[in-house]
Amino acid sequence: MATLTVWKFDSPQGADEAVQTLEMLSKQQLIQLHDAATVSWEPGKKKPKTRQLHNLAGAGALGGMFWGMLFGLIFFVPLFGAAIGAAAGALAGSMSDVGIDDDFIKTARDKVTPGTSALFLMSGQAVQDKVREAFAERGLRPELIESNLSAEQEAELREMVAQ
Repeated sequence: MATLTVWKFDSPQGADEAVQTLEMLSKQQLIQLHDAATVSWEPGKKKPKTRQLHNLAGAGALGGMFWGMLFGLIFFVPLFGAAIGAAAGALAGSMSDVGIDDDFIKTARDKVTPGTSALFLMSGQAVQDKVREAFAERGLRPELIESNLSAEQEAELREMVAQ
């Protein structure tokens, strides 16, 4: 089963550093990376820079259209130069089927602000202790801001990262 998680970092470079760590863990088969995208928001900029990580895209990849629509809803970044407009409501409704509802969008919008970054990650079969240790070794202390895990699983994950 794939899990969608959103991790916030307290610097614009944090998400990119996390990606390097995840790539290393993936090579060691400690996490299965399906797809990912990062958001980096430099202080003083009006909107964040987004990037899909094509080198991670596996068989379960969501594709650039998914990430573009998601980031358009969260950060009001126009898709392919077009305004989101009335389609945003219909799009938001269809995304709720995969655990991306209004609360998810609002939380991400409120937490990912200038001076921060975020990693949006579709993963599976993670050895959580090893992922946590690898982040800690690099001095990364991300905040889990959203996931489609059960409330119990999410609480365990939050507790693990906080240690």
